[in-house]
Amino acid sequence: MTDCCSTPGVLTLEQALTQILQTLQQTDRYERVSLKDSLNRITYEDIKSAVDVPSFRNSSMDGYAIRTADQQGQPLKVIGVSWAGKPFTKKVAKGECIRIFTGAYVPDDCDCVVMQENVHRTDEQIQITQQPKHGENIRNIGDDTKKNQAILNKGKLLKPADIGLLAACGIADISVFKQLTVGFFSTGDELISIGQQAQLGQIFDSNRYTLQALLEQAGVTPIDLGVIPDNRLAVEEALVSASKNCDLIITTGGVSVGEADFIAEVLAKIGTVNLWKIAIKPGKPLVFGTIGEAAFFGLPGNPVSVMVTFQQIVLPALHKIMGRAPQTSVNLQVKTTEIIKKQPGRTEFQRGFVENKDGELLVHSTGGQGSHMLSSMSKANCLIVLEQSASDIEKGQYVTIQLLENTL
Repeated sequence: MTDCCSTPGVLTLEQALTQILQTLQQTDRYERVSLKDSLNRITYEDIKSAVDVPSFRNSSMDGYAIRTADQQGQPLKVIGVSWAGKPFTKKVAKGECIRIFTGAYVPDDCDCVVMQENVHRTDEQIQITQQPKHGENIRNIGDDTKKNQAILNKGKLLKPADIGLLAACGIADISVFKQLTVGFFSTGDELISIGQQAQLGQIFDSNRYTLQALLEQAGVTPIDLGVIPDNRLAVEEALVSASKNCDLIITTGGVSVGEADFIAEVLAKIGTVNLWKIAIKPGKPLVFGTIGEAAFFGLPGNPVSVMVTFQQIVLPALHKIMGRAPQTSVNLQVKTTEIIKKQPGRTEFQRGFVENKDGELLVHSTGGQGSHMLSSMSKANCLIVLEQSASDIEKGQYVTIQLLENTL
């Protein structure tokens, strides 16, 4: 069988990604934002802790702070209480101890905390029933982070735990890369927007709604530029206008070789075509280039092709420009529950559903794999990744999957 990659100009996915990422430059624009506004933003610089965490020795348990030297089986006198936020700061002498609660300051005279479950108390005296070790149940200064220690690297996408860490380290605002502005439009005389009355031969444009959601999820500012008809001049005017206001432009449709497909032709006229056609399925007719300072991606028109090419190609490109550290997709080896049809020649991304059955991960198709069939994409929680040279996959074979969701 003929390998489509033997056709001049058709690149493998790896070749295309390498070429795209080498072409793009990381933005150098940044801004200061408060911690409360930093979720899903990307750090512009390495961040260091402003304080030791914890900044004082404190107890990890409710119990009693004691001196290990006093553990001779004799009762200890309780002389006070150290509460979280209300420390006991007096001297603790030999034969004495204090009641202490989780997070409370441990006096310098005490070197361990005995859990309250291991103590028998009578009035103002305690008898230890299980002896603790030196330093037990005490959180020391800087146990988590030390002052001036690097806690987050440049290019880190900030998640809730990161924001909590920054707050614990006394950091109120940070420098983050400015969000990119991404303009997008669909092309096609057959497309109408939701709310319009569809005539014979017309279809609702789903791609703009899909792209809006994908771009918001990616942490950029999306600008919906609507539907542009299959007209060279209209496409050219839309692209020129978008290039003046956007960091990146995405179009859907008009990238194949039909008589109404003008994207590559117009891009060559007003900008630069860096590559066209990639050996993947769905999504072979994809155009990448530049218009002025703006990067450009012309994606296929079929809805599933849009989603797959966005995930596999556009998203890594966005990460590069946004300043995010390189990401690796979550790939797993799982067993198929059915035959998967595949022709050699292109890397294929089929929609699948993976689940845990009695401790074993099994994957099956979610239905029809036509690139127009969004219903099977909606049911999927993974993509089944079939290598370029692969042919039909037998039932029970192991295949690679990429998770689309965070959990199984």
